[in-house]
Amino acid sequence: MESVISREQAIELVEALLERERPTSAWARGIPALAVYAVDERSVGWLAYWTSAEGARNPALRGTLLGGPYLVDREDGSIHFVPGTWWTDDWEEHYLWQVKGIRRPDPLAAEVRHLADSVGTAAAMQHLRKRAPRVTLREAKAYVAIVRDGSEPPEELLSLTREPNPDLGPIETLAGPVL
Repeated sequence: MESVISREQAIELVEALLERERPTSAWARGIPALAVYAVDERSVGWLAYWTSAEGARNPALRGTLLGGPYLVDREDGSIHFVPGTWWTDDWEEHYLWQVKGIRRPDPLAAEVRHLADSVGTAAAMQHLRKRAPRVTLREAKAYVAIVRDGSEPPEELLSLTREPNPDLGPIETLAGPVL
């Protein structure tokens, strides 16, 4: 996948942010400088892991001091803190939806469309309500009608077909975009 923001640019952007956020008061002079020690390429950009400069030089200290990661968007260079990058698989989808307004198609919609076309609306509604128990009868009827016409359901219906992930809080934009 082609990046507008290179790996090296991502590192520079994060290290510049870390330097800008470093306290400058007299009491903070003892706080160590921060540096990026690892970068992983993801579909949405670069995950930059950071720690103290000493930790970046000494791998044995990395898990004990501060840490990242920050996401540098591959398209515009904006920097974000995305909760859940360490312990959940759906953080990239969460980022795309919350920051970019891009939602992947609901996989349940294809199943429901197929059932509605092959065995009828009632079977499609029953399947939908079985897979997404939060959907009411009225909502199921609306959902089936929408997908049968070839459209994607609106967000208020989609949100009922997906389990919320409590680990994924709001994404904090820290800087940017730069492009």
